[in-house]
This record gives sequence, structure tokens and C-alpha cells, in this order.
Amino acid sequence: MPQPVFIVEALTKVYRTGDVEVHALRGVDLEIDAGEFLVLLGPSGSGKSTLLNILGGLDHATAGRVLFRDAELTAFSERQLTLYRREHVGFVFQFYNLVPSLTARENVSLVTEIATDPMRPEEALERVGLGARLDHFPAQLSGGEQQRVAIARAIAKRPKVLFCDEPTGALDSKTGVRVLEALVKVNQDLGTTTAVITHNVAIGQIADRVVYFADGQVARVEENATRQVAAAISW
Repeated sequence: MPQPVFIVEALTKVYRTGDVEVHALRGVDLEIDAGEFLVLLGPSGSGKSTLLNILGGLDHATAGRVLFRDAELTAFSERQLTLYRREHVGFVFQFYNLVPSLTARENVSLVTEIATDPMRPEEALERVGLGARLDHFPAQLSGGEQQRVAIARAIAKRPKVLFCDEPTGALDSKTGVRVLEALVKVNQDLGTTTAVITHNVAIGQIADRVVYFADGQVARVEENATRQVAAAISW
């Protein structure tokens, strides 16, 4: 049986601005298994991004706890969180955050130069279908190609987990297909535990499980007995 990479227990996050409190998470319980492909669905403000930010070491919980491979992530110091992000976590966001003056290869090298056991930038780019675009600058790449460079950059350090926040949100459907193909390939070939936030219900078909969020809570969890990768990627 797969072992949990994350165990989330009664996780709560409250943002305070003056006298105003916003409850982003309200006692979330969740387990994410090693090698799993998880899709998080729900309306804006339902808590999806807040959960991934805490799991990724980018934000702090107000209450509750998160275990990462038996270590209590929510008790980590800032230095421990920095090392955790560097060694174990890859991030892909809606906007690509590439350095415009660097080539695709050089953008990926930014990560490989500080990682402990990186793959070669060329290998990372080949894995996302950009082996022929190594020396192109972001301005010479389409939006989908830039996002795949961002995925290559995220996976080049061989992270244990890959968090993707609306990775196809800025792309048209055809371009988004190539990005989803790259994420599925990374999950299947490298066994990287992958969590993807999206508003597109059809994308849930590529997941092992779909977690539905509402009002800061897990509304329900659905398992896909057979991942319908081809059908979902044709959206």
C-alpha cells in the first residue's frame, strides 16, 4: 500500500486585517499518498491555494498540523522550511515567472545549480517535450512552452512533491493540453506526488483522487478507479 507523504489534521488558517478575520481553512483533514496525482477543485476562496501554500512551506497554519513523511512540517523553523522547499518541493504557478533574459536551459539551471541531486537541464526539458527549444528565450516560446519550461524547472531538482496552482489558467484549451500531458508524464515516469489546483472539472479525470473544497473545508473526495487520462486531456 502507498505510504502517505502528507497527513493533514484539523488544519486551520485565519487571515486577520485589523478587526476583520477571514477563515481560509476550517479544520481540514486529508492524506496524500506517495506518487498520487491529486486534483483540487472548488470556487475561488474555498481554501485550495491556502492548503497548497501551507503544504509547500510558503505559509503558516493558524492551528492544526501537517506531517511530511513523519516530520511535523507545521513545527518547522523558517530555516527548516527553506531547506524543505529547496530539497523536496517543486512549484508551478499560473504565470510562468521565467527570467526573460535567460534561455530555457538557463532558466532551468537556476534550480539545478542549488539542488543536491538535480537532473541535467537538458533532461528536464526533454521530459516536457522541449528538447529542441533549449536555447530559446521566453519571448521566442508560446505560452504553453513557457509553462512547460516552468514545469521542467520545478522537476529538475527531483522534488518529492509537485504543487501546481492553476497551471493552465492563462492558456487556451489546446495549449493547456500540452501542459497537462507534461504533468501526467512527470507523475507517471518519476513517481512525483502531484497536486493540481484547477477550476476545470474535466481535468479531475486525470487524477487518482479529486478533492472538492467549499468554504475552507473538504466537501468530498472522489476516487477514480481508472484514470481517464486521454479523455481528460482532450478537453
